[in-house]
Amino acid sequence: MSRYSMERHASIDAQLRLLAPGKVSEDDKLVEYDALLVDRFLDILQSLHGEDLRDTVQECYEISAKYEGTRDLSKLDELGNVLMSLDPGDSILVASSFSHMLNLGNLAEEVQIAHRRRNKLKKGDFVDESNATTESDIEETLKRLVEQLHKSPAEIFDALKNQTVDLVLTAHPTQSIRRSLLQKHGRIRNCLTQLTDKDITPDDQHELDEALQREIQAAFRTDEIRRTPPTPQDEMRAGMSYFHETIWKGVPKFLRRVDTALKNIGINERVPYNAPLIQFSSWMGGDRDGNPRVTPEVTRDVCLLARMIAASLYYSQIEDLMFELSMWRCSNELRERANELHQSTKKDAKHYIEFWKQVPPSEPYRVILGDVRDKLYNTRERSRHLLTNGISDMPEDATFTNVEQLLEPLELCYRSLCSCGDRPIADGSLLDFLRQVSTFGLSLVRLDIRQESDRHTDVLDAITNYLGIGSYHDWSEEKRQDWLLCELRGKRPLFGPDLPQTEEIADVLQTLHVIAELPSDSFGAYIISMATAPSDVLAVELLQRECHVKKPLRVVPLFEKLADLEAAPAALARLFSIDWYMNRISGKQEVMIGYSDSGKDAGRLSAAWQLYKAQEELVKVAKQYGVKLTMFHGRGGTVGRGGGPTHLAILSQPPETINGSFRVTIQGEVIEQSFGEEHLCFRTLQRFTAATLEHGMHPPIPPKPEWRALMDEMTVVATEEYRSIVFKEPRFVEYFRLATPETEYGRMNIGSRPSKRKPSGGIESLRAIPWIFAWTQTRFHLPVWLGFGAAFKHVMHKDIRNLQMLKEMYKEWPFFRVTIDLVEMVFAKGDPGIAAIYDKLLVSEELWSFGERLRANYEETKHLLLQVAGHRDLLEGDPYLKQRLRLRHAYITTLNVCQAYTLKRMRDPGFTINVKPHILKDINSDDPAADLVKLNPTSEYAPGLEDTLILTMKGIAAGMRNTG
Repeated sequence: MSRYSMERHASIDAQLRLLAPGKVSEDDKLVEYDALLVDRFLDILQSLHGEDLRDTVQECYEISAKYEGTRDLSKLDELGNVLMSLDPGDSILVASSFSHMLNLGNLAEEVQIAHRRRNKLKKGDFVDESNATTESDIEETLKRLVEQLHKSPAEIFDALKNQTVDLVLTAHPTQSIRRSLLQKHGRIRNCLTQLTDKDITPDDQHELDEALQREIQAAFRTDEIRRTPPTPQDEMRAGMSYFHETIWKGVPKFLRRVDTALKNIGINERVPYNAPLIQFSSWMGGDRDGNPRVTPEVTRDVCLLARMIAASLYYSQIEDLMFELSMWRCSNELRERANELHQSTKKDAKHYIEFWKQVPPSEPYRVILGDVRDKLYNTRERSRHLLTNGISDMPEDATFTNVEQLLEPLELCYRSLCSCGDRPIADGSLLDFLRQVSTFGLSLVRLDIRQESDRHTDVLDAITNYLGIGSYHDWSEEKRQDWLLCELRGKRPLFGPDLPQTEEIADVLQTLHVIAELPSDSFGAYIISMATAPSDVLAVELLQRECHVKKPLRVVPLFEKLADLEAAPAALARLFSIDWYMNRISGKQEVMIGYSDSGKDAGRLSAAWQLYKAQEELVKVAKQYGVKLTMFHGRGGTVGRGGGPTHLAILSQPPETINGSFRVTIQGEVIEQSFGEEHLCFRTLQRFTAATLEHGMHPPIPPKPEWRALMDEMTVVATEEYRSIVFKEPRFVEYFRLATPETEYGRMNIGSRPSKRKPSGGIESLRAIPWIFAWTQTRFHLPVWLGFGAAFKHVMHKDIRNLQMLKEMYKEWPFFRVTIDLVEMVFAKGDPGIAAIYDKLLVSEELWSFGERLRANYEETKHLLLQVAGHRDLLEGDPYLKQRLRLRHAYITTLNVCQAYTLKRMRDPGFTINVKPHILKDINSDDPAADLVKLNPTSEYAPGLEDTLILTMKGIAAGMRNTG
């Protein structure tokens, strides 16, 4: 470790121990790991670009660290002077360096967390559940249910094998790091993990250290910036790579751990291979809500691509299984099937000649599995032909067309092995394979379709005008329902090929034709965004019928904005009162609730409470009509979009709202954090399964009536303050766009979807992701905390005893505690001093007082929040998280200041700086760093500015661990 790193990390460590004496263990490895990676990087930086650049990076860090320690705003000006004295090439290199150091810090953090957890498990300790950063694994949960909550093992087993967690991967544009870099980061993490192993030999250490330096340099030399936006197909391929790399093997490994955990509580039976514990769905290529790039052709392509990948994965595994199942003893049932296949192959010896050379008939399992292998090959080739040529001459009867056809011969092999006394063999790779087939099917993932309700209304309006019966747009809800039900009960076709169609109408109808064309197991749900009434659901049912969808998709209304959430229970009751619809759903209904748009509409406090109440009421309505309700949670990665630790998010849901069935979106960078590595995948599956089980068997307490009353009163005040600023303040939109990089967001090219639903419009038309992203970049996080302070202040001033009630709510009510803890974490990541720099440089002087008022509100809200939580300082109960944030902040501060000054130079061409003679004397020279500036020659800005800005945005996103 260099002298610089030793001083830097010793200073951080000392500050932490003063803040949390006795709580940060002496063997904590985070500082050590971070120093190791950063030192390697700084050495590489010096070897590539010279000692002067390294000194500049270290100088920037030291100034940032002093600011973090003193909150002396003059240090930010000093830092700005250093950064703005750089020429374009150096500016890019410095921004890139800090971005890479933040990514390296994140990798050190992940390795340290794994290290801590391993140590706890070796000691046999339960993981502490008292803060927002620790989560139970499945074994701990089962033991706690038996030992502390007195549940019987049989009860637990019954509940577990009947529960379902459906994880829905979305293509929402929040992953700021390119896939090629993520893969390099994974190799760096693996090298660091092995390097820190106690039993490593000197030779291994030398080789791993070389590999580590190689990967760090490769990551730094890889362009961080996406030069073009990804297509929906690109997003789909990136999403599918997680299945190939971690999820495919992670599922059977996880289910084996469940078996072991059950055995440890006295259940000697395995989870049935067809128990639906974990399911996977996708929105990649199906989410067309405001995304014109998701066309019917895209939907068709991603479904065929997924089927081809699934068949390929099965094919590569079936040959391993054939090699393993070489035994000759089998049941009569299996031997008869093997003989039949043997006889049939003699009739077509030309096709099977190679197979019979390799597999003697005396090995019956190989005969059965050989037939499965050939059909998997044909299945893969048929999908490939359809994907590339649109047609295939491969006969369907030579392929698998449904998952039952694939399961049947595998089940036959399993039964035979068990009946012959070979159950241990059956419970090996064959059981894993059966579990994979049951989980992934032939489609790998089921694709959800999402579309706005207005688009369906437009189609039906075209149809009613075509039929000459009026304008559907102008009809009342009652008239719409009457007409829709009349048509659903009838059989006449509504329109022919001569229906006048706009491009938007054709898109809706062609999408439904694709659904009708492809196998039904390719699809999951049809999500209607901005749903408000029963007619929105009935409209999709009718359109599916008109487009000849043989097995209609389940239709799922999505309630998002505050008013829609409030009206959702009544809308669902009206829907369930329709006999035709009740016959259609067979006692099951799914409803999606949106965290992002509800938060943007009313603020986090009001949205969280309304989501809570809406779920309670929706469940009551479903019970009244005898319907099993599944809640689909549309959560984002950040707290502002409903994000947070998995187990806390689940355990804070209202009682009886999960009931063994939980569906949730996994978005953007959260996909990488959940499935980027094998151990992350394993941990993710454990978290969701354990928390869903615990919620069902030990539901959280419901709020007391007086808590409800206080929450209702507070949210009225919170909503009013939030809306009075965001929607009613005349110059708020102007301030927002000046004080944040919102208008530059699209330059990152991190998603295929536009940042706005409509090209024009204010905050209401802006998607929730860039809304949150922009405030996260400036570390002000306004959408998360705005409204909390006014609500607390109101009830405390009204009656001082309310403070005691709020403390009681925090202590006893999981929902309220989680809400407060997550906002406290956001405050720990925030910094109004940084936000002030953006104001000073970018906001017109007449708006400075507005920014000052918001920052005063921030400080007052933080103070009130700490009072409610009973904390003297932010994160005082979680020293590990405090340590991790403190290590990141100095890096982020440098990027914040660089970003603010870069935005100033981009927006104000008259802004001048003094550029000192520097490392890159000529950006068109042969210096390797000059290439960085040449990467974007078409930029409308001065050389280097746009790339510098994008690098700061990516670096800050990496440091905050949330982009949106």
